[in-house]
Amino acid sequence: MKKVMLFLIIGMFMISLAYAQVGPADGTGSEHDKMVVAGVQEGSPTAGEGIGAKIMTGNYVGEGRQQIIIQKQLNNKLQLRVNNISADCSLNLTHEMVQNRTKLYTKLSNGQNAEVKVMPDTASETALQKLRLNVCSEENECQIELKEVAQGNQVKVAYEMNIQKQSKFLGMFQTRMNVQAQVDAETGEVIRTKKPWWAFLASEEDELEEE
Repeated sequence: MKKVMLFLIIGMFMISLAYAQVGPADGTGSEHDKMVVAGVQEGSPTAGEGIGAKIMTGNYVGEGRQQIIIQKQLNNKLQLRVNNISADCSLNLTHEMVQNRTKLYTKLSNGQNAEVKVMPDTASETALQKLRLNVCSEENECQIELKEVAQGNQVKVAYEMNIQKQSKFLGMFQTRMNVQAQVDAETGEVIRTKKPWWAFLASEEDELEEE
């Protein structure tokens, strides 16, 4: 009888060791953590509990087969780069792997999940066309940020471009004005443009007409 009890105790001990190494059946544990850090997403998210694993720095392939480069900034922000166009991001991004393609998501302040369908290069092109400008560069102090914005009673995830545009105040004095455009990161539509209050007294240089 004592031998039977001893074998049972040893068996239970071995099972507990194997369980600790493999991890529980719900997909968590040390091996799962290693996969998340490596950027591997498995399974399907539960509705209302966030989508996918937290995005890590590295290279990903988007739904349009474009390469998405995620880098971490010194100010704890992330940077998304696609086709040499980058956007800073302070949102908590998660990702989901679907047929070897990466989908990006973020949870908004209203608790809803929003998908980042539009990439920085597409958003930049849309904003530049709306602002009648040719290029986003250091020369015109162009900055792009992926952020949560308010639109009426709704909140959305959008790219916000701030850029300096050449203009003439009262038609005589050469100056630069800061202009802004917001592009919906889900639909790709321009949802807002902003200019300084004195913009009606200035004539803007339309760079697109020079092409």
